Amino acid sequence: MARSRRVKWLNHYSSAQTILIVRDGDFSFSLALATAFGSGENLVATSLDSYGAMVLKHYQAVSNVIELKRLGATVLHDVNANTMKLHTSLKMKQFDRIVFNFPHAGFSGPETQLHVINSHKELVRIFFRSASELLSPDGEVHVSHKTGQPYDRWDIEQLASEYSLVMSEKVPFDKGDYPGYNQKRGDGRKCNRSFPLRNGCTFKFCVEHTEAEDDSALVSLVAALAKMDLSKSIKYFYKNVIHTLSDDDSDGDIEMMKPRQPSSMSTTRGRYDS
Repeated sequence: MARSRRVKWLNHYSSAQTILIVRDGDFSFSLALATAFGSGENLVATSLDSYGAMVLKHYQAVSNVIELKRLGATVLHDVNANTMKLHTSLKMKQFDRIVFNFPHAGFSGPETQLHVINSHKELVRIFFRSASELLSPDGEVHVSHKTGQPYDRWDIEQLASEYSLVMSEKVPFDKGDYPGYNQKRGDGRKCNRSFPLRNGCTFKFCVEHTEAEDDSALVSLVAALAKMDLSKSIKYFYKNVIHTLSDDDSDGDIEMMKPRQPSSMSTTRGRYDS
């Protein structure tokens, strides 16, 4: 019997997850993941820019895209947060992780001005709306974002809650966790320049399950157990609820598994998605 491919991890992400990266300016974040996994087959990397605009803005992007495709990743251009759920290559898919690093609606004034903050918030809002329709039932939406003022005024958690997404964890964002990642401004004369990542955090959101949904899942579990004999029921219960069966024990002994912890704590700053 052929052995299954070993799952590889890079920080919060694994090669077994289906991952959608939103607005990865020069595709360097996506490439960091695919390189660490040794494959991009479960990865969809997108940019807001057309291929032509990307080439003009980001000098390293072409080689990054070539390498991503060599590793088997899907690369899409002209994808914006507002309509990505309708994109031909996305609308029939669901993802385990949807990632938007450092969303930014463009440079229309100082970051402290209310109209600038509101434009950023609207971008994030429409992203959450689209992401909620592309997310698998047990998936997570990750938004990396600066903290402190004026960035806390974006109210990331409140925006997510409008689409039944609740924050499960917030962890510091460390660029060093993603070798080769280069965060880009994405617009204007300095579009290919990086920007400081001081006090950056990754906010993780999951779908808020209602009590009725939890009750329904429990009823389904009880019904499944009722159809099994006692010994099989016990094994099923341990495997799916409390424990996991050891892959290494040929006699089927049950191996204790630690309680699953909530998932922990560059994509481009630039034009506003319309």
